[in-house]
Amino acid sequence: MTTGLRRRAYLPAKRLADVLVSGTVLVVTAPVLAVVAVAVRRRLGSPVLFRQQRPGRDGAPFELVKFRTMRVLGPADGLANDADRTTPFGLWLRSTSLDELPSLWNVLRGDMSLVGPRPLLMEYLGRYTPEQFRRHEVRPGITGLAQVRGRNLLGWDEKFAADVEYVDGLGPVLDARILLSTLVRVLRREGVSAPGEAHMSAFLGTRTPAVDPAADPAGSLTG
Repeated sequence: MTTGLRRRAYLPAKRLADVLVSGTVLVVTAPVLAVVAVAVRRRLGSPVLFRQQRPGRDGAPFELVKFRTMRVLGPADGLANDADRTTPFGLWLRSTSLDELPSLWNVLRGDMSLVGPRPLLMEYLGRYTPEQFRRHEVRPGITGLAQVRGRNLLGWDEKFAADVEYVDGLGPVLDARILLSTLVRVLRREGVSAPGEAHMSAFLGTRTPAVDPAADPAGSLTG
């Protein structure tokens, strides 16, 4: 069976698993969601949720939802960068991946999958090579092959290579391995930041762009 046929055969089952798992986890973790929401409100103020347009399957935009982990810029902050805006509480949320829990709503809605290439910024769409753009052949995921191989410790070329490898190898065994590896990495809190960075540095492009670079900027690098 060719890669395309194998992918089409698996996608309905993958979608069913996404709905069942995300719906169940949202119900089970409702008390945790409530506690984290209150903590974010007290530590970082409003809004509690970070919302931003991200590219989904085929680059179509959707609104990503996460718990906010950065301070809102005030008049005295000037041109504060992400490191300046991120508090110890925000870093803790990221290291435990609790900030990702609201994204299960995106999975339930069909914007995302549990496993797939991470949704990046809309402005990156015009910076990909044709091969890198193949990461958008499937729904983006809460976790993915690049995350279990090093998360933000990987360079962009390594990330995109892993994303395309995932697209080509899409199947239940690979998804199960990634989910299990993700659980281990979350428990160990590995790969949250790139060396010398508060988070991952911006992707500035690689040679020939894949699509029209006149994409809408999507605000700050991270939420």
